[in-house]
Amino acid sequence: MAKQKRTIGSILEIDLRNGYYNYAQIINADILFFDIYTDKKISDLNILKNKKPLFFLGVYNNTITDGRWKKVGSLPIKDEYKYTPMKFIQDALNPDKFEIYNPNTGETVPATKKQIENLECAAVWDAEHVESRIRDYYNGVPNIWAEQMKPK
Repeated sequence: MAKQKRTIGSILEIDLRNGYYNYAQIINADILFFDIYTDKKISDLNILKNKKPLFFLGVYNNTITDGRWKKVGSLPIKDEYKYTPMKFIQDALNPDKFEIYNPNTGETVPATKKQIENLECAAVWDAEHVESRIRDYYNGVPNIWAEQMKPK
């Protein structure tokens, strides 16, 4: 795999290792994963302009820099995706304590469990776990890694 740089706006082709592909865009520290599951590599990236996001996740840098997910081009980032959604943090020592984390500014504010209900956990994911999560989503089954990240 060829080395590559992490570049804002780049489109990543994700081989899901089951004959299917997903595509994502580097937004900032997070990556936007598009709602696309195809058995053919796409050649016209403009198809992604009409795709909704599945989720935004932080992913280990080496997934990109080592070329596991190949950069296949770039697109302008849509205005509504320039700022990634809020995330939550759960205190490991006091599981009833939560914070809302703003990945765009690094700020946190105290929160209730109800306030963080539909947020992603602030975490950095391994490539294999993201690929597993995407496959499970399209197969309609819960993903073990996403389930582990839910508030306790």
